[in-house]
Amino acid sequence: MSGRESRQVAVAAATLGPWRTATAVGAVVGGAALGVDVITGHWSTDLLAGPVGLGLFFFFLVGTVGGRLRGGGDRRLRRWADEHPWQSALPAAGALLVLNTVALWFLSSAGLFGAFFTSLLPAGLLLVVAGVVGSVKAARRR
Repeated sequence: MSGRESRQVAVAAATLGPWRTATAVGAVVGGAALGVDVITGHWSTDLLAGPVGLGLFFFFLVGTVGGRLRGGGDRRLRRWADEHPWQSALPAAGALLVLNTVALWFLSSAGLFGAFFTSLLPAGLLLVVAGVVGSVKAARRR
């Protein structure tokens, strides 16, 4: 399989997750974080940046890890994702990196590079968690 085909399959495998549930979890976590910030009086221009970042992280975490753990969907995509757990986690980690960078850049006082480097941690954490879950699942099947 060529590199281009491999990237296309990785993106297609990312669609297997429970994205409606992930949306609900991300909204609840983001809303709860916003509520805590408002109640504790952390009023600043950065008020929305933290909750939006948390909401995005949990959205991608539930969607990606849920896709690794649940059954159903296209059998070939699931088999490819099981055989390539780290590669199948890359689209979600990349999307989190980009969206979190944009959110931090626009909603906080951070510049573009500061927002990018701040976004590396949650994207890396998502990649590690999803990759480890996929690797453990693949090892248990063997």
